[in-house]
Parts: sequence; structure tokens; C-alpha cells
Amino acid sequence: MKRAKFIQKAGVIGLVPAVGLTACATSEPDNTENVLDVAELKKELTAAWERSELMTLTNMEQMPPEYFTFKYTEEAMTFSEQWRHCVVYTCGQLASRAGLVNPYEDIKLPVQMPKEEVIGEVKKMYSFVRQSIERLSAETLMSKSDFAGDEIPVWRLIYALENHIIHHRGQCIVYLRLKGVVPKGYYGW
Repeated sequence: MKRAKFIQKAGVIGLVPAVGLTACATSEPDNTENVLDVAELKKELTAAWERSELMTLTNMEQMPPEYFTFKYTEEAMTFSEQWRHCVVYTCGQLASRAGLVNPYEDIKLPVQMPKEEVIGEVKKMYSFVRQSIERLSAETLMSKSDFAGDEIPVWRLIYALENHIIHHRGQCIVYLRLKGVVPKGYYGW
């Protein structure tokens, strides 16, 4: 199911109100057209993160190893730091807001890492997110969490964290172009 279909099935065009989502999550699956089933939600979240991983790894693989320390201005993060930031931020936010153990709680990643190590950490991050989606209870997915000055359900936080990665992946596409690498085209969400 595509994201638009998922949102439509959840009952709205934009973001699903938590009250409506909670009601849908506790309804019998065949009672209404707008019922959101937790298994379907987990399937959608997993599909989004699998696609995100493919696109992220494609982006990372394209950058030659010698340019992982490249940054376009002194104030900017290097290519390597962009991905390190995504790993630490994603795991930290998801763990703290969904009541999970942060895999990086007692690990301090070096600021600069070689290409192979950065890619390895990014793969671990995506694995952590997928495993978390699989293991989270319906109650936790629907529970509210403070985030960016708002209160949102954990399932929406998971999409917000993927959106954060999209932001940094877009920055890294510019890094590729500045180093003369033509990024591979996007191929659907």
C-alpha cells in the first residue's frame, strides 16, 4: 500500500488525529472502511524505512572514500558527520520517546569515520528502527510523545525521523554534486 492510500485508509488526507487513530486501532477490522490495523501500520512503516535505507545507501556508496571528510564550508558538517548525526539522532529519539534501549547510549562514535564504518553504522541504525517497529506494541505506537513543540503519536514520530534522514540525504546529494558525482536518480518512494 502506498503512503497516500495508507493515509486515506486512516481516514484523512493530512495527518491522522490521534483520537481517530486510537479509535481505529481498537475497532474491529471489518467495521468500517477507515479502520487502521496495527499490522498494516507496521507494514507501512517498515516499507518506508526499507526504501529509505536503499536510497541512503545508494547515496553513501556513490561518495568516494576520500571525500567523506568533505564539507562545503567550515561551519558545515562533513559528509561523514551528516550520516553520523542521523544515526545518533534517530536512535536516540526513537529509543527515548518509545521507551526502548538506545543502542548508542554508551557508545560515542568518532566525529569522523571512514566510509565503511559510516555505512556500517547507518545499516545498524536502519536495523534498529525496523526491529523497533516490529516489536513495538499497538499501545506504544499509538501513545503520545512530545516532539518539536507538539505532541504526536509514536507512529508519526517514526515518519518524522525518516523525514529528518531525507533532509540530510538531500544535503548529501549536494555534497556529491560539489565533488563531481552525478547522483543516481530517485526511483519512487
